Parts: sequence; C-alpha cells; structure tokens
Amino acid sequence: MKFKTLSLVVLALAVSGCGGVDPNSPQGQRQTIFKQMLKVSEDLGGMLRGRIAFKEQAFVEGAVELDQLTRTPWQHFPQVREEGDESRARDEVWQRQARFQELARAMEASTAALVAATAAHPLTPETLAAPMQRVEDSCKACHEEFRAF
Repeated sequence: MKFKTLSLVVLALAVSGCGGVDPNSPQGQRQTIFKQMLKVSEDLGGMLRGRIAFKEQAFVEGAVELDQLTRTPWQHFPQVREEGDESRARDEVWQRQARFQELARAMEASTAALVAATAAHPLTPETLAAPMQRVEDSCKACHEEFRAF
C-alpha cells in the first residue's frame, strides 16, 4: 500500500513539472515582467476609476514602478524566436523587429509621461486620467499587432 501511494505521489510530481515555462528562459522572464506590469497598471487604473481608493503616494510609486518595468521585457525577446517557444507572441515580433521596437519605445514614453504627470500637484484622478489612458493605449496597440490571443 505504501509503495502504491509513494508511486502515485512521485508520478503526480513528475507530471506537474511538465509543460511549464522555465522561469529563467527569456519567455519565462518576459512573462513575469508582463504580469507585474499588468498588476501595477490594473491598480493604477483602479484608483482612477474608483475601484480602489485613490492614494496619491501609492499612485506615484506605482507610476514609477510601471515606468521601470516597461524598460525591461524587451531584452528578453531574442533576435530569433527560440525553438519550442510557446508564447502568445506572434511571429511578427521577430519578422517586424523595427515596428515592435517602435511600439516598445512608445510604451516607455507613455509611462515616462505618466511619471512626469505625477509631479503636478495636487494629484487627482481627473488630472491623471489622460496620461494613464495613453499608457493603456500603448499596451493595446502592441497587443493588437503582436500578441496572439
């Protein structure tokens, strides 16, 4: 009985380790960064739309964090798609590098503008709505061209 139980546990552990993305691979690293970007962006948007209480300092810190994050995922897109890369990135990422990089720089510019907007006081959801919308629009533009849904 113990042998059967042990065998099932070992089998379950072996199966659970299959099929995941290596967190140290370029794909795993960029997925982690994009998930962090999404979380921060959702929190900022939630503050502006009233889903989360607007806290000026938290918004400023979130904007800075988002700006820093947006500068990091692009380095984890190798020049050529790696074999076995099962990401949601379309092949166009590698076929149209110039356009992909253009949209990456637009994203960086939009988050930098959001950080700059947090310097004007008093901060209100109304004054931050337009810069945050530009951040969201830049995310959407890249997803529409380069992400397979």
